[in-house]
Amino acid sequence: MSDYRDIQSAVRVEKFRIWFAWLSGNFIMLIIAGGTRNIHVVSTITQILFTVVFILLTFIAIRMSNALNRKALAARREVLGDDL
Repeated sequence: MSDYRDIQSAVRVEKFRIWFAWLSGNFIMLIIAGGTRNIHVVSTITQILFTVVFILLTFIAIRMSNALNRKALAARREVLGDDL
């Protein structure tokens, strides 16, 4: 059971890191977009680029979280002997 608890703790920490990095990256993108707000051509390009990057980063963060959830579920099955 200790092994499962260690895996759960590691998964929780990694998920926190993933979502903290996602939030930090989006905050930095907002700052940059705000800084280019008065330059019309650059602002438009920046907004389009950051919208695409936001969607991709969100997709990647969700996939990484799901992969960690699958890893934790596999560890749970191994420790508890569940056949779901």
